[in-house]
Amino acid sequence: MTLSTLPLGYCTNVHPGLTPREVLDGLRKYTVPVGERLKSFPAAGLWLAQPVIEELVGSRDALNDFCREVREMKLSCYTLNAFPYGNFHSDRVKEQVYLPDWSDPRRLDYTFKCAAVLAELLGDFDEGSISTVPLGFKQLDRPEGFLDLAMEQLVELAIQFEELYESTGKRIRLAIEPEPLCLLETTSETIDFFAKLGEYAATLGKRELVRESIGVCYDVCHQAVEFEDVDASLRAIDAAGIRLNKIHITCAIDLPDPAENEAGRRRLAEFVEPRYLHQTFARFDDGTIRTVTDLSGELCLDPPPHFRDADRWRIHYHVPVNADSLGPLGTTRNELKIALKTVAALDQTPHLEVETYTWSVLPGDRQPSLVDGLADELQATRELLDS
Repeated sequence: MTLSTLPLGYCTNVHPGLTPREVLDGLRKYTVPVGERLKSFPAAGLWLAQPVIEELVGSRDALNDFCREVREMKLSCYTLNAFPYGNFHSDRVKEQVYLPDWSDPRRLDYTFKCAAVLAELLGDFDEGSISTVPLGFKQLDRPEGFLDLAMEQLVELAIQFEELYESTGKRIRLAIEPEPLCLLETTSETIDFFAKLGEYAATLGKRELVRESIGVCYDVCHQAVEFEDVDASLRAIDAAGIRLNKIHITCAIDLPDPAENEAGRRRLAEFVEPRYLHQTFARFDDGTIRTVTDLSGELCLDPPPHFRDADRWRIHYHVPVNADSLGPLGTTRNELKIALKTVAALDQTPHLEVETYTWSVLPGDRQPSLVDGLADELQATRELLDS
């Protein structure tokens, strides 16, 4: 078994926080009570939005106080989520979450500042990870020469990470997170890009540095939504020599037989909401896959035949990882179980983090409290890891 033995945690992008004080308040209100319920304190997989990072790096006293208060809460922190740059809890996030993309200097600047803060938060840990956007979103405009610009910035980040290591003794690694309809979407696209990145880095004499510093955040439900074989996907990434720096423990919605499953489609319509993007994939008996950029009530209640008659739909909607079903809807929890077993068999030890960020937009008035929901997810995940 090579699964991480670090304290299991969850990603705090599930609670809002656009100032250091708001982030700390969220930890006190939710994360500490989760630990008290579990009788062991979870790791805090912090999401520190750009305004938070700017305030922390702008004042040594502010950073010291922030780190001190996290430690006083008995919370460890070894990973950050630097995917959402701005307000992840605004009324409408959708495709804006992919901006700035990796051609934009703001993305490089923000990510390195996250690394500098993480180096301070690590405490007794020697290594940290930071997850980030999969370069950009396919449906958004990009500058000419986008790929070259992105690779230049990623190599520069690897150089900055090495300098940070030399000055602090803390090794920080970037974890690029493939996601449906993004520039790095499928496993094959991801492997192809890392090959190009390695070739480019080699021309600068930085191939090994880049390989050491930059890898993948494998969000299990993302590849399940793509209808990929997660076991084969993980093994292919590993065989390509790409570091698995982080695993997002996640589940998405699965709708079998949508043409006949009207109850499932009606239930699915309740999940339509205005904040987050819910890329929807349909797989047909002949293996054809069709996609819709976002879930809508019209798609659920009156789907066109070319989508309705699929074998099943999968929707990029993070749902509690302890749920095997949601009434007439299924989840991709079985793919999660397979993925964790595969990771345990590989000679890599990625950081593990539960990432269900949608609790505030889940439908219905019978949802558990956020503390209870998070605690149930972590307990169920611990049981999976121990099985």
